[in-house]
Amino acid sequence: MEVCWDFIQRLGPESPNMAIKILMCLEDPSDLVRVCSVSSSWRQFVIANGLLKQLFIRMFPEVSSIARAIEVKNTIELVEACPENSTEWECMKRDHRVYVFLARGLASITRKDCILEAISASSTDNYPDESIENTLEARDRVEQRASYWSSEGENDPTVPETLVYKLIAKLCVITEIHVQPFQAFFQYGFPIYSAKAVRFRMGHPWFPIGIGSDSGDEFDAGNESTDSALIWTYTSPEFPMAQENRLQKFKLPEPVLCIGGIVQVELLGRVQKQEMDNLYYICISHVQVVGRPLSLPFDVEILDSSIKQIITA
Repeated sequence: MEVCWDFIQRLGPESPNMAIKILMCLEDPSDLVRVCSVSSSWRQFVIANGLLKQLFIRMFPEVSSIARAIEVKNTIELVEACPENSTEWECMKRDHRVYVFLARGLASITRKDCILEAISASSTDNYPDESIENTLEARDRVEQRASYWSSEGENDPTVPETLVYKLIAKLCVITEIHVQPFQAFFQYGFPIYSAKAVRFRMGHPWFPIGIGSDSGDEFDAGNESTDSALIWTYTSPEFPMAQENRLQKFKLPEPVLCIGGIVQVELLGRVQKQEMDNLYYICISHVQVVGRPLSLPFDVEILDSSIKQIITA
């Protein structure tokens, strides 16, 4: 007859660190949620040691900037994380519940594109015909019209450009970003106006975002100076871009939790001159941000410019 035993109890109360090390070998927060359903003693052990939050911070370091996690029930008003009449144990259970919801949210199906709308481009050659809005289309032609964004021309091929997008949720786990350079099929030689390299930033606006607000209202897709209103909490490595007319896929070294729902595509260096004016341009026909948005009940409030956030569920 097979004998089963509780390894946490077997280790004894004098060896909690060993039990913590064993449980922290799990890689998926959802697995730790399932651990809590094994028994009430395991659930109490996970909650008392804040293991679910620790696992999230290890998996997504961006979570370490969160000031606290709270529940908002049937109201848009913030509640205190630990009211005066709450015990320490009640506060730990509340914190744990929010991270349980986060773990379930992370288990959602990966979307092909998490972009909700375009915010701004650092420059635009012929606005609005060559607007960043065109990069939301998965095609380089709409009916008989070319669909792409074009930078202004530059004599210096090292001048960079940026494209900024708002995601469909303020909390998204991003795994890769796709960018397709535009091939000018209407110009002699069919030139491809790619960048030499790309880099990606993720973050949020400097100013506070209230619960239920629409951050897109503060921006204008035709505005070329919105970058100063944004703060970046993640910057990717540089990825070389091929001068080829295809959707090029750039996988991030690790999944990134974008807190704030803003992504910037940084286009570094120019490779193609336009024959008619002998200036360097960058042209992009399509951008995709691939990842998992957390479900709508989740929101983020930016407390101040010190980059402290609250996750609400």
